[in-house]
Amino acid sequence: MNIPHLLLVEDEVKVAAFIKKGLERQNFTVEAAADGREGKALIDKNKYDLIILDVNLPYMDGIELCAHLRTRDTQTPVLMLTALGTTADKLAGFDVGVDDYLVKPFDFMELIARLKALLKRSANANEKSDLLHVSDLELDLAQKVARRGGQTITLTAREFDLLEYLMRNRGRVVSKVDIAENVWDIGFDTGTNFIEVYINYLRKKIDKDSPTKLIHTVVGMGYTIKEK
Repeated sequence: MNIPHLLLVEDEVKVAAFIKKGLERQNFTVEAAADGREGKALIDKNKYDLIILDVNLPYMDGIELCAHLRTRDTQTPVLMLTALGTTADKLAGFDVGVDDYLVKPFDFMELIARLKALLKRSANANEKSDLLHVSDLELDLAQKVARRGGQTITLTAREFDLLEYLMRNRGRVVSKVDIAENVWDIGFDTGTNFIEVYINYLRKKIDKDSPTKLIHTVVGMGYTIKEK
């Protein structure tokens, strides 16, 4: 069994030492960087199974660092550590390709559970088929490209993941809880509306210029993608 190779970018020395030591006891190998500039250098040099970023970092913050990563790597899972937990903060991270958030202070075993879930999803994604279709909508998983009617559609990493989940469940109604657990790997927080926000993002990109709408809301139940 391969030992997961992680990068931790955290500027608080004691926090970084605590996380690194704990992860190594759980059989992870961990490289650590103390600021965004050092983290960027390691990302550009090495390949990791998962990256843990703090939001507030010297020289380059976690959002900027994740955005840089996604210009060259759309696959590696990213977990963001933050002292803030607002919807706006999470959406900013999700827009640049953050896969999950964990708010400080956190229980260490919750961190382990989140990391294992992200690593499992990443491994499963590598084993899936490369093309998905619904009507004239095509999702190329290998190239990370969406097309409708032959025209390329630009999606963020999170929009792509959400569309992939809907297309893999074509014709089936998926609830907000289903989406939160399977796309974001988190329990659904009824105090936020980030799922509706992302569904609307997809609608504008997928359905706006087409007479045939594919993404549908089933009131009180959730969402589905299908031809009417």
